[in-house]
Amino acid sequence: MQLETLRQSLLATGARDCHVDRVLRAWTQGKPLDAGPRSQPAEHYLPLALRNALAALDAQLSGLARMRSEHPGDDGSSRLLVDLADGQMAECVLLPRDGVCVSTQIGCAVGCTFCMTGRDGLLRQVSSGEMVAQVVLARHLRTVRRVVFMGMGEPSHNIDNVLEAIDLLGTAGAIGHKNLVFSTVGDRRVFERLPQERVKPALAISLHTTRADLRAELLPKASRIDPAELVELAEHYARTTGYPIQYQWTLIDGVNDSEAEMDGIVRLLTGKYAIMNLIPYNTTAALSYRRPPLERVTALAHYLHARGIRTTVRNSAGQDVDGGCGQLRARSLDPEASPTSRKVMLKQLKAGVR
Repeated sequence: MQLETLRQSLLATGARDCHVDRVLRAWTQGKPLDAGPRSQPAEHYLPLALRNALAALDAQLSGLARMRSEHPGDDGSSRLLVDLADGQMAECVLLPRDGVCVSTQIGCAVGCTFCMTGRDGLLRQVSSGEMVAQVVLARHLRTVRRVVFMGMGEPSHNIDNVLEAIDLLGTAGAIGHKNLVFSTVGDRRVFERLPQERVKPALAISLHTTRADLRAELLPKASRIDPAELVELAEHYARTTGYPIQYQWTLIDGVNDSEAEMDGIVRLLTGKYAIMNLIPYNTTAALSYRRPPLERVTALAHYLHARGIRTTVRNSAGQDVDGGCGQLRARSLDPEASPTSRKVMLKQLKAGVR
């Protein structure tokens, strides 16, 4: 369901814009659809035809994203495998500190060689309504003050739906604009569209390397933008919005963890309004990549800090449950896809996960 379709269906009941806005505000904030002023019955603020339509609408909205299984991590995160209305499965993650990471596509066309999500290519786009429904599902489980569009999929390849969802969440959903994070491998459409939006999200760039040749190898179907140009485009957006760019760097042992790459980061990001997030690779048996040893990760972070680059080390949520992006969905489709699956299943049973 597209959000504009939802709005038009509500208007078709004879409701006015103010009534539609009230229903959308209630839905996006995880409240009953007829929620309104305290101690006042719904007939005081919603017309009869709209009130009569709410039960069917509530069932329809609830069906957009239903939790199939939850996989809590030791870090306070929790991976959710979500059933969509057509039977497809998406993943979203409850993050520590009141965040949620949502999926924007089923599969992905970028084909990052280290990512499970893109192994089967793009299956379909996730609608704007389904994205918001993932946030609503999360809000029924936890407080949500931050939404990251960084789950399965490449948001720039579904940019109309993503921006529609961001607009609703940043208005009716009452989420601060800088707490809505658009994550992308880099696409010129992002830098053209985002500055024009009413709700301007923060931007995260999946950089992963400063070498154009290695980037083409690791991200084979990403837009061919030289890393230096990509940083300049992102820097302009950062200065325009006042939000620092969050650069994502998945650290892969022997691939992009060299001192030469760190020097490349220093060269590109010195003086930039930026944060470098080093993310040790989430190892999966289905792929040959491995994460660097902890002492190597720590040394690289110190190396960048010493050269004036604001750096964090961020573990991908779900490492301890073999739950990196795409892994839960892959395991659900093929329970033997991971040799750790039996261990994970036993752990889930002990925790009461179904």
